[in-house]
Amino acid sequence: MNKKNIGNICIGFLAGLISGFFGAGGGLILVPFMTLILKKDEVISRATTILCIFFMVLTSSFFYFNENSIDWIIAIKCAVGGIIGRIYRF
Repeated sequence: MNKKNIGNICIGFLAGLISGFFGAGGGLILVPFMTLILKKDEVISRATTILCIFFMVLTSSFFYFNENSIDWIIAIKCAVGGIIGRIYRF
């Protein structure tokens, strides 16, 4: 494993840690890192970050699910609204 891969893993770890503590971190850490340090296009940075956030959310959701802390009615309504909002963005 080279230094670049270790650096990427460390940034991912930092984003996950901040996300776990504060509920934010994916976009706050990953987008600027990919754009400024890795010199990626902003659209690619945002799209890649969304995929990374997806896995952080899955992990957090697993723990909240095990604690029976999810209000499914609100979650479903918000998900439907988000999907509709995203579709009508275009």
